[in-house]
Amino acid sequence: VKQEDYGILITQEGYPNHPVSTPMECGIKLSKHEEGEPVDPSLFKSLVGSLRYLTCTRPDILYAVGVVSRYMEHPTTTHLKAAKRILRYIK
Repeated sequence: VKQEDYGILITQEGYPNHPVSTPMECGIKLSKHEEGEPVDPSLFKSLVGSLRYLTCTRPDILYAVGVVSRYMEHPTTTHLKAAKRILRYIK
């Protein structure tokens, strides 16, 4: 938050920005019995639902979203990481 002569300016300069060039890692192997801590299924479903909505205008993420959609029943941190990578790709 910065105070300027014309008003208050809110930016995201302090947040890390790590864009990626592809929506999924090459050769990633996800499975239903993935190693990792379980994550909140409601959070994961909300994220995947939002990504599925974006596929209407972003067909380049369609395959990656379809892959992470397979793991909505028992998501782990590995599945969440894959979904967050799609978000970084969009930015």
